[in-house]
Amino acid sequence: MAQHHKLIILGSGPAGSTAAIYAARSNIAPVVFEGMQPGGQLTITTEVENFPGFPDGVMGPEIVDIFKRQAEKFCAKYIFDEAIGADLSKRPFKLQMHEAEYTCDALIIATGAVARWLGIPSESKYRGHGVSACATCDAFFFRDKKVTVVGGGDTAMEEATFLTKFATKVTIIHRRGELRASKIMQEKAFKNPKIEFAYFSLVHEIIGEMNPPHITGVILKDVRDNSLRTLEVDGVFMGIGHVPNSHIFKGQLEMDENGYIITEGKTTKTTVPGVFACGDVQDHLYRQAISAAGTGCMAALDAERFLSSEGL
Repeated sequence: MAQHHKLIILGSGPAGSTAAIYAARSNIAPVVFEGMQPGGQLTITTEVENFPGFPDGVMGPEIVDIFKRQAEKFCAKYIFDEAIGADLSKRPFKLQMHEAEYTCDALIIATGAVARWLGIPSESKYRGHGVSACATCDAFFFRDKKVTVVGGGDTAMEEATFLTKFATKVTIIHRRGELRASKIMQEKAFKNPKIEFAYFSLVHEIIGEMNPPHITGVILKDVRDNSLRTLEVDGVFMGIGHVPNSHIFKGQLEMDENGYIITEGKTTKTTVPGVFACGDVQDHLYRQAISAAGTGCMAALDAERFLSSEGL
């Protein structure tokens, strides 16, 4: 028999845990399913220096633990499991986890998004030590250094342009001979004296040292003749987009062409009454811990009002 809860929150990153804090303080007793990567993308971030309240910075896993402890203080319950199926066609909503089935009167989706990665071993080796998928998060660490951005779309152009505020040189690596980005984004990149381009190129390997771990360059492979060359850089940024963790809700909630859940106006309401979305699963623009936390607060307030209006 399915276990029933008034409010279930899927995801335990800054959005999910902030929603849990607000909901728990409203005596809703939320249950948070942490997912297979508790804390989300912050857990693979080394140092967070731009979250208010931490003037000396804080390690990603540490701030995630602080969020969780604060929510648990107000009696939010965390469960290490993830949703693998959902039925939102009627209330109570049904959620299938790995371990059991649950139902709920209201649902907050804070499952986040994952960056697209190259999938090469050296990328994982240096992730968080020179390899990043967020320029606005990590550009500061590359002041007066040389970096590279992988990709040819708007995301890559945006990342590269932002990085020029800090880095001395930014090389955009693209596998084709022309960019996929919009004309206005291309023109902005072409006009920037700090941006250079490595066309017809793939990242074959990321090279560096491990004591302490840092990047010294990338080996590029020319797709036309398979020749290899080394480009000396201090950082590698992925600009090939993100994938929102929304697949189990496909066909049940309105999404954009990339799978981001669409919310109503300035609220966190989805197209199904009683279901709310916050954080990176519905935000493809800002993708910051602090903005995710803000929408987590909004989702909890929206859910509380919904439950009250339903007499729950």
